[in-house]
Amino acid sequence: MRLQNALGRKGEEMAARWLEMKGYTILERNYRRGKAEIDLIGRKGNTLAVVEVKMRRAGHLQPLQVSIGYKKRSLLMQAADHYVLHNTLDVEVRFDIIYILYHDNRHSLEHLEGAFSPY
Repeated sequence: MRLQNALGRKGEEMAARWLEMKGYTILERNYRRGKAEIDLIGRKGNTLAVVEVKMRRAGHLQPLQVSIGYKKRSLLMQAADHYVLHNTLDVEVRFDIIYILYHDNRHSLEHLEGAFSPY
């Protein structure tokens, strides 16, 4: 379990650096609200990106469109709503997935913007 947690933390750090290179300001890491946890919350202009990071080893692949189930999406939306209201933000909220594949000490990263809709 520790190795998995370490790999997950490494993935979140890589994802945060990626977003920063793309012009995002990271506002929160591992934001918790109730049972929900948002891996990263970043802002670029008027867009608030709520980001779920998925880091996987080769051989443990799952299509991006099914990597986050209905319950997880619902919890992410509730936590994002709370974050926006609590911080009195006037932003457009977008739900993203950053998917990192780890294989032979190499990483590939895919950023899926607007991975799912809150509606």
